[in-house]
Amino acid sequence: MTKTLLAVDGNSLLHRSFHALAGSQLRTRDGQATWAVKGALSQILGAVDRVAADAVVIGFDDAAGNVRKVAHPHYKAHRTEKPADLVTQLSLAVDVFWSAGLHVVIPDGLEADDVLASAAATATAAGWHTVVCTSDRDAFALVDETTSVLRIINGGVEASPVLTPERLRILLGIDAGQYRQYAAMRGDASDNLTGIRGIGEKTGVALLNAFGSVEAAFWDVDTNGGARVAEVLGKACVKKLADPDGRAAFWENVELMTMRTDLDLEMDLAAGSGPGLLPVDPQGLHDALARVEFHSLQWLAARVLAARTDDADAPGAVVARAPEPARVPVAVTAAAVDVEDDAEDDLTLF
Repeated sequence: MTKTLLAVDGNSLLHRSFHALAGSQLRTRDGQATWAVKGALSQILGAVDRVAADAVVIGFDDAAGNVRKVAHPHYKAHRTEKPADLVTQLSLAVDVFWSAGLHVVIPDGLEADDVLASAAATATAAGWHTVVCTSDRDAFALVDETTSVLRIINGGVEASPVLTPERLRILLGIDAGQYRQYAAMRGDASDNLTGIRGIGEKTGVALLNAFGSVEAAFWDVDTNGGARVAEVLGKACVKKLADPDGRAAFWENVELMTMRTDLDLEMDLAAGSGPGLLPVDPQGLHDALARVEFHSLQWLAARVLAARTDDADAPGAVVARAPEPARVPVAVTAAAVDVEDDAEDDLTLF
């Protein structure tokens, strides 16, 4: 039976939980904010249970630097400073998840999306299936025969769709391999990226279905006066596709939206060894959750992540030994050769 790797967008889940559960103001007895961490962990547990994951890797953005922002200063430049409680919980989540036995990866200068793409590539090479867990539409570009996306929307994990190539085609009207170009044409306001002015979702879908790729439409405009584009999409579209600023924005978006697939995640899935494999150590899991007072999640976490079916983690259970120090996540770097895949979060499916 094919094994499943759950690749989680840590930033996406933490941001959603921070805003959705802010009213609870859940904190430890010493005042440490924990509501976003608990909410994200609850979603991870639900996802592991739903897809019967055999391993878990959680990606986070590198808060110290971003190579995309360095190369393109306008990228995400409009975003306001994160609230202090969100910043502290992002850091706390890394510690809690790693200490619990889950594999946390923070790529040097890169983003959680790069971890997701690299996880999918790693799993495919090992003969595994990948389920990407995120609320971000960018992950749709990763969907293929061995990778699906659990798109977290309002209603939680159980209400969220698992997108396969067939389902994505039904929902969007394009193939998964076309999604990056579709998004690049449309632009992404949450990342401060403009697209080709006047090319929206409907026109983008029609163009890709008629031509297969944006390059083919550009070629028609450049070599055929846009006759085919005019026939299919109207004369006004020829002008839009000929606009040099629009083309520049499109290609810049393609560059920014292309995720890295070459990160060494230090997971040997083929051999069934390395970090992130389930079940995790039950004692380490118990200790990690106890430190942040997530007592209500102990039994579920023990069942889902540690394969425990007894009452060892029920409320009031005696801990066998003192908590061990938290492990430190290892930063990863990209391979020497860049590899491009050919192929702020919103709360709705699209």
